[in-house]
Amino acid sequence: MTNHDLFGAHQQLEADSFGSVSYYSLSRLEASGTSNVSRLPHTIKILLESLLRNCDGDAITQDHVLSVANWQAQGARYEIPFKPARVILQDFTGVPAIVDLAAMRDAMKRLGGDPKKINPFIPCDLVIDHSVQVDYFGKANALLLNETVEFERNAERYEFLKWGQSAFQNLRVVPPSTGIVHQVNLEYLAHVVFRNKDNVCYPDSCVGTDSHTPMINGLGVLGWGVGGIEAEAVMLDQPVYMLVPDVVGIKLTGELPPGVTATDLVLRITELCRNFGVVGKFIEFYGSGLTNLSIPDRATLSNMAPEQGSTVSFFPIDDETLSYMRLTGRSDALIDLTERYAKEQGLFRTDDTQDPEFTQIMEVDLGTIEPSLAGPKRPQDRIALSQVGPTYRQTLTAPVGNKGMGLSENDLGRSGIVSRNDAQEKITHGAVVIAAITSCTNTSNPSVMLAAGLVAKKAVERGLMVKNYVKTSLAPGSMVVTDYLKKSELLGFLEQLGFYLVGYGCTTCIGNSGPLDEAVEKAITENDLVVSAVLSGNRNFEGRVHPLTKTNYLASPPLVVAYALAGSTALDITREPLGEDKDGKPVYLKDIWPTPWEVAEVIRQFVTPEMFRERYANVFTGTQAWQKVKVGGTELYGWDDNSTYIRRPPFFDGLTTGRQQIHPLAGMRVLALFGDSVTTDHISPAGQIAPGSPAALYLLGKGIEQKDWNSYGSRRGNDQLMSRGTFANIRIHNQLLPGVEGNATVYHPSGEPMTFFDAAMKYKDAGIPLCILAGKEYGSGSSRDWAAKGPFMQGVKAVIAESYERIHRSNLIGMGILPLQFIDGESAKSLELTGAETFSVDISDTMLPQQEVNVSATAPDGSVTSFKTVSRIDTPIEIQYYRDGGILRTVLKKLVD
Repeated sequence: MTNHDLFGAHQQLEADSFGSVSYYSLSRLEASGTSNVSRLPHTIKILLESLLRNCDGDAITQDHVLSVANWQAQGARYEIPFKPARVILQDFTGVPAIVDLAAMRDAMKRLGGDPKKINPFIPCDLVIDHSVQVDYFGKANALLLNETVEFERNAERYEFLKWGQSAFQNLRVVPPSTGIVHQVNLEYLAHVVFRNKDNVCYPDSCVGTDSHTPMINGLGVLGWGVGGIEAEAVMLDQPVYMLVPDVVGIKLTGELPPGVTATDLVLRITELCRNFGVVGKFIEFYGSGLTNLSIPDRATLSNMAPEQGSTVSFFPIDDETLSYMRLTGRSDALIDLTERYAKEQGLFRTDDTQDPEFTQIMEVDLGTIEPSLAGPKRPQDRIALSQVGPTYRQTLTAPVGNKGMGLSENDLGRSGIVSRNDAQEKITHGAVVIAAITSCTNTSNPSVMLAAGLVAKKAVERGLMVKNYVKTSLAPGSMVVTDYLKKSELLGFLEQLGFYLVGYGCTTCIGNSGPLDEAVEKAITENDLVVSAVLSGNRNFEGRVHPLTKTNYLASPPLVVAYALAGSTALDITREPLGEDKDGKPVYLKDIWPTPWEVAEVIRQFVTPEMFRERYANVFTGTQAWQKVKVGGTELYGWDDNSTYIRRPPFFDGLTTGRQQIHPLAGMRVLALFGDSVTTDHISPAGQIAPGSPAALYLLGKGIEQKDWNSYGSRRGNDQLMSRGTFANIRIHNQLLPGVEGNATVYHPSGEPMTFFDAAMKYKDAGIPLCILAGKEYGSGSSRDWAAKGPFMQGVKAVIAESYERIHRSNLIGMGILPLQFIDGESAKSLELTGAETFSVDISDTMLPQQEVNVSATAPDGSVTSFKTVSRIDTPIEIQYYRDGGILRTVLKKLVD
C-alpha cells in the first residue's frame, strides 16, 4: 500500500498566490468513518498527518494511522514512528553529531558499503551560537573582542563544520555572530507550513539537538529536543519512535496585569507543571487568553518546556501566527498557504474553536500572574519578586539543598571590599556579581527587550549607576534586536549602565559567562561569600552559570537591569530604593518601570518587517572572520591524531553486521550514588574546565596552556577529553562521599577516594563493569548526548533511578546503557543500599519493553538484597537499539545491508 490511495486523502489546494500544491487531508480520513479527527488536540493531528502522508505499508502502516486517528484521551499508549520535516542543531551538540557522521562514513567504508550513504536525507540547519564567551564586557568594542577570541579558540571546530557543510548534502551552517538557534528558527528558518521539492505541503515540524527546541511551538510548529545520537538517526532517514503521548491542556484566560511580563508567566507555568507532573507528556495551550499573547510571548512559554518537564508546550496556528509571519518578513505566498492549509486541516484556532479533548486539564488566569524570579538553584523554584529580598537570609541559612546554602548565623556577617575603576564598594552575601541579558528564552521578545531599554533610560535620567562589582552583559537573540534597540535610541542607555553588546549567542545562560574581575573574585573567595547571578535565562543549576555564583536567579530582562542597579538579591527591590538620584532622593523600582502602553508604542514604531528581511537576506554568509575559515572538500574526514578538538570516536569500533545478543549484567560496581535532580550539567558540564581535573591534566599533557582550554562544550568532538570531563561538575554531590562536593567518588573495594575518571579507568583495567544509583529526575536539563556517551566511555552498563527525564532516558539507550527504574515507593535509601555492593541484573535476549527486571545487590559481608525494577526501554525498537549497543550502530547496520 502507498500513502496515495489511503482513504483518498491525497488532495489538491490552489490559490493565485502559491499556485497548486498537494496535501493529505485529515477531513477525508474522518469522512471515511474511521475516526473523529476534529476532536483531537492539534498536536495529535500533526502526528496523524505525518503518519498518513508517510504511510508505506512497511515502516509506517495503516494500523499506525488508525491508532492515532482514534487516539483516546485516557486510552492506552503505543509506539508510533514520526518523521519530522527537518532537524535543527547548535554547535555544542552539532559538532559531535557531525563527528559521529564522519566516523560512520569511515565505518561504512570498512564494512564494504558506500560512505556517501551516510548523509542527511532531510533539511538540517546548524546554528553556531554556543561558543562565544563573555571575556570582555562593559566597553564599546566588547563584541569585536569576544568574536576575535572566539575564532582563535574555535578555528579547528569551525574548519570542521565548514568541511561538514561541503561534504554533506542538506546541511546548512548559520555562522557565528548571527543569533541564537531558537531565535533564528523562530524568525527565519521555520516555515509553519512546509512545502517540499515534490510540491507536497504539510505542517512544519522539527527535532533539535538542543532541549529548548520546543520554543518553536510558540509559532505553531511541532518540535522538541532530542539527543544528538537520536537526531543523527533522524538525519539518516530513521523515524523518531515514540509512545503516543498524553496531552495536557492548559486553558489560559484573561490577560496579564500591567507591569507583568511573559517571563513572569513562564516561571509560574513552570512551577505549576512541575507540581502537576507533565514529564513525557505534550502540553497544548488553549482558551481565550491566547488572543492576548503575542508570538514572542508564546515562544517564551514554549521555550521552557524542558524545565516544565513536558516534551512540547504547543500553541496552535491562529491570526497572531499570521501577523508574526508578516512582521518577520515571510512571503505573502507562504502566509497565504499557511492560512489556507491550516484551515483546511482543522489546525487553525479562533476564540470560537471547539476545545479539543485532553488527557488532563489545568487552568491559568493570566490576571493572577505576578512579577517573579526563579532560584536559587532550579528553574521551577519560583519566588515572587516581593519575597526575594526578605527570604534571602533564609536561603543562606537553610540546610544545603535546592533552596539552601547551609550557612550558620556566624557566617552571615562576612563581607569584603572591591576596589575597581577608582571606586570602592562593600560586597556582602547576595551581591549581584553577574547581571546578564542573555538566553533564547527572552532576548528576541521585543516587549521585554525594549522594556529593559526603557528601564535603563529612566534609570540613567534619574542618575542611577550600576555597582562596580557587577559584570553586565547584553547578548541578543538576533541582530534584529540590536537594530530596534538602536533605532529606538535605547541601546545607548543600556550601554551607559554597562550593558554593552558582548555577542550573539547563549553566553552566560550556558556557563560562557567568562571570568569575573580579579578584584571581585578575590573579595568573594577570601571572604567565602555567597554571591548571585541574575540572568534572563532558563537554567540556573548549580555550577552552571559561574563557579563562584552559588545563588542564581532567572528574571526578565528589565528585572536584570533593576538588579544590576540594586546590586544585591538580599535587597527587597519592591520596597527599598534601588539608589539615589542626582539630588540625593531615593529612586524606587516603580519610578523607572515602564507602562505597557510605553512598551507597546516603542514596538509599534521601531520593530518592522524590513529589519528582518535585511538581516536574514544573507544569513549564511557570515562575518569576514567566518569567510576566512578554511574548508576542505573530501567525502571522508582527515582525522588529526594530535587534535584536542576533533577526534574519531570509538563508538563504531568492532561493529559487525551480525545479530547481537542481550546478556545478563553481573559484577557491577557503583561508580556513583546520587540523590534527586541530578542534571545533565552535573553529568557532563559544558562550562569551564577546572584546574587539576583529569580534563585539565590531559590538555596540559598535550601542551595546551590554561588560557586556551576553552570549555567542555567546545571540546565535545574529542572523546578522550569528554570522558575525563564526565561527572566533573564542581557542585555534584556523590553520596558515596557524604559532605564532599565536586568530582570525587570511591574506588571499591579499597575505599580509596579519587576522581570519577580515575576510578572508572581502574575499574576498566580490572575488567569490572559499572552502574549508577540515582533518585528522581535523573538526567534533567539539557539534551546533551555526552551525558550518556561519557558514562559509556567510563564503563557504565546500567543506571537504576527513581525516575528519568525524557531525553536522557532515550540517550542512555542510544548508547547501549540500560535504564532501570525502582518500583514506585522504593529507592536506594529505602532498600538500604550503600553503594558498596556488587550488582547483577537478570535480563536476556527475550526481554520486552517496560518489563519487570530482577536486580540483586551483594554487600561486602556477603548478604544479598534482591529487588524488582522496571526496564525503561519503553518500545520494541529501543530493544533493538540496546541489543546492537546503541541507535547509531543499528542505523549503520541497516545502511550497510
